[in-house]
Amino acid sequence: MTPAIGHDPAAARPRVEGVREQEVLDATLEVLADLGYDRLTMDSVATAARASKATLYRRWSTKASLVIDALLSQKGPMTIPDTGNLRDDLMQTFCGHGGLTDHRETAVFASVITAISRDTEFAEAFRRDFIGPKAAIGHQIFERARARGEIGPDVDIDLLAPALAGIVLHRLFLMGEQPTPDLVTKVIDQIILPAATGGR
Repeated sequence: MTPAIGHDPAAARPRVEGVREQEVLDATLEVLADLGYDRLTMDSVATAARASKATLYRRWSTKASLVIDALLSQKGPMTIPDTGNLRDDLMQTFCGHGGLTDHRETAVFASVITAISRDTEFAEAFRRDFIGPKAAIGHQIFERARARGEIGPDVDIDLLAPALAGIVLHRLFLMGEQPTPDLVTKVIDQIILPAATGGR
């Protein structure tokens, strides 16, 4: 049967949006947790979401874009704590929901860590859309501390701001030590604050 003039067959195909879109993103996270990024495929997500692969491709052109959207769908609004001192700001940021002690958050890193070094498209999007906002919050915390006079003008904030996460994640992925509030507190008190304040 010939389509009527002006009728676009693609327009009649169902789009992935709303609740259905979130179901696909949730299924993506489940597959990501089970298989990791390297073994995740559009077919495996389609099966988990009970959707066709064609339906997924109408919304996401690549695996990388699908996974990034799935990761971002789990993030709540990001707020920057302003307690009035650097130590408490760091504690609230890195020991709360979405911080270093959030096991779901560290599981995300574990599932994509190899892809960051192998998949250029994914790595670029992951750093920009997932890591970027977190890094900006950490940087602003140190900038506020500088404005309050807690740290001096000679402190390299670009170097220091990501150090806390770097130390804790190093201990997790290379030494097998799970992040705890106690570990994060020790790193803040014994490494980050002395480096930031110069013993002041």
